[in-house]
Amino acid sequence: MPPAPTAPVIRSDVPGSFARAVFHERHPELVRQVLDALPYGPAERAAVGRLLTESTSGVLSPPDPGWHDHARWLAWGEGRWGRPWGEAPFLWAESWFYRRLLDATGYFRPGAWQGVDPFAPFKSAELASPAVDEELAALGTLPETGRADALLTSALWGNRADLSFRITAGAGEGPSPSGLLADDRAVLWDALANASGGRVCVVADNAGRELLPDLVLIDHLLAQGLAGSVVLFVKPQPYFVSDATMADVLATVERLRTAPGPIGRRLWQALGAGSLEVRTHPFFCAPLPFHDLPADLRAEFAGAAMTILKGDLNYRRLVGDRHWPAATPFGDSVAHFPSPVTALRTLKSEVAVGLSAPLVAELDRTDRPWRTSGQYAVIQSHPARRGPASALLHNMCR
Repeated sequence: MPPAPTAPVIRSDVPGSFARAVFHERHPELVRQVLDALPYGPAERAAVGRLLTESTSGVLSPPDPGWHDHARWLAWGEGRWGRPWGEAPFLWAESWFYRRLLDATGYFRPGAWQGVDPFAPFKSAELASPAVDEELAALGTLPETGRADALLTSALWGNRADLSFRITAGAGEGPSPSGLLADDRAVLWDALANASGGRVCVVADNAGRELLPDLVLIDHLLAQGLAGSVVLFVKPQPYFVSDATMADVLATVERLRTAPGPIGRRLWQALGAGSLEVRTHPFFCAPLPFHDLPADLRAEFAGAAMTILKGDLNYRRLVGDRHWPAATPFGDSVAHFPSPVTALRTLKSEVAVGLSAPLVAELDRTDRPWRTSGQYAVIQSHPARRGPASALLHNMCR
């Protein structure tokens, strides 16, 4: 294992910072929309209000002893309980906010609201929107020449459909055709071609209009033999507004089955045959970077020919949610990861690595908040070299 990263962590107690705006501007608007979308009762509404107040001006309270994940969160928060929210790393505090929001809305407690995804109305409305029909029709007309790159680009910019981001995004914001700041797609395609149909892991980010092109890309990898099998990792519970769960995968596959063409049918068959597996792990809702992957999850990734990480949150967890110089080499930042890895990410938070110094200087000279606007994206790939120990682990996990 490489040494732990040392760049300063991003925190939400810095005046004028993006992280502070998330807690003081985005979360209040998110809470308003959640309470408008479902008829929560007075008890749930009061608990959500207390959480909002605490997260902006209070201290971190330890988990309730009755929680099913009490022990995990107690350990994850060791040394933080009783301290102001803003002193915690931004990634940690955001994760704790969403875990607390589930508790406030009764998601885990016995009762009428148990198991009710507070973000389901947003996800369902997006998946049923006319825009999805238009996107599916466009995907159906793609020519074979250049199809792989078109599907990859669709999956990349699909991350712009993040519902939590759109809560505070300006009406005129949108991806720019020239907004690709790093493009390692050739590295990705070469690695897959050289893997002879190996296992590919895909770590999903958002449901709805992002998960849909992700699944279409997965179908392409399987149909073209670029992957012998695919493991799609999703969240074990609702998280960060629109993050995908197993229920979202099933809804999206069903949406594809009702569309013209064979993709939905092939994905359904792949799930039944096991060439496409959907898995999850508690760590995907942990407030920790992937540098701290538990041993069992590390072993699963170690057997992959390539791991594709989708979205901004997975990127923050991959490279570390820290104030890195943006010209820090991507390969140095991800050397800890146990397999070759590719990040497909639209930039919606402050962290960035793997960019050329002249490009960073040019972006910094503009008036645009290029790190957080969602108008820029990266395809960054690192085909990790395996030493004898990792090669042995790879063979054991195949």
